Amino acid sequence: MAVSRFEGFEKRLELRFFGDDPLENMGLRLIDFESLEQVLHAVHCTVVSAVGNHFFDAYVLSESSLFVYPNKIIIKTCGTTQLLKSVGPLVHFSGKINLTLCECRYTRGSFIFPKSQPFPHTNFKEEVIYIEENLPNHLVYRKATVMPSKNPSYSWHVFTAADQNHHLRRNLNSDVTFEVCMTELDHHLARKFFKKIGDCKTGDLAGREMTELTGIDDINPSAFICDFAFDPCGYSMNGVDGNRHSTIHVTPEDGYSYASFECVGSVYDEDVDIVETLKKAVQVFKPAAVSISTTSNSREVWTKVARAMEPLGLKCRTFAIDEFLAAGTVVFQTFTAANRRKKQQEEER
Repeated sequence: MAVSRFEGFEKRLELRFFGDDPLENMGLRLIDFESLEQVLHAVHCTVVSAVGNHFFDAYVLSESSLFVYPNKIIIKTCGTTQLLKSVGPLVHFSGKINLTLCECRYTRGSFIFPKSQPFPHTNFKEEVIYIEENLPNHLVYRKATVMPSKNPSYSWHVFTAADQNHHLRRNLNSDVTFEVCMTELDHHLARKFFKKIGDCKTGDLAGREMTELTGIDDINPSAFICDFAFDPCGYSMNGVDGNRHSTIHVTPEDGYSYASFECVGSVYDEDVDIVETLKKAVQVFKPAAVSISTTSNSREVWTKVARAMEPLGLKCRTFAIDEFLAAGTVVFQTFTAANRRKKQQEEER
């Protein structure tokens, strides 16, 4: 996973389908593993670990994660993967089980090494053109936006598309999706994601050690964690908690250290405080800079996010909001920690 000048920022694709009551049946989970491997081959990544429960299947990839629910698929890949090349094959394989694409959402931050990205990820305009060329014509409501920040390195790119029944599904959806990008990780924490010289442990065993050593297992104690450590450094995990997923990916190298966190919850869930879970994740990595994209039908969630970051010494620098017919309200916020870089430089002297 981790190589010199590795691109940590992920590309994320979420496709939703409808058909023969996929919420009650297996739906997309009926796609066989060999077909999923074909999809991932087009993207240029592979499965390294997997787990599933009654609700969905979660795969740790050589570059990030894949989640397969009955009615939606989420692929998140980093490095120089060609994520959007999965759209065509996924539409094809879902059609074989009588499912029809009804929504598409593509999101990403700003790449650290944009010139290293292959087609169609050379720039956002090319990405949008490529997606639109590979989507069925019945997805008529389409929108592409770059949500800005004061620092252009943290802009948020969003493309959505939906069919004519999008409003019916949105009114029933109380989910909140957090996509978190963290850079300039705490040096001491980042070193824990390097395998020791001569360490012959498998990726699964080394990953389990990293999970426990860093406190990642305390972010959501009720989640079952499927984790993996890469050689010589880097880490990925998927959390499975009922019908909710979470995922973390870490690129720990000095100069471009990066960690991402994603989780899904409900604004009406009284048992789990989704914003508190977000806060715990950021607290683990102690980043100097954080960007958080919140996708929800509730406009109040972003205020809770800002309040949760304050005790961590992170000040909100940018706020942007936009409406997407296929997704709901997307709020993009960036935060920075004052005096963090100066403190690290003093420690290194």
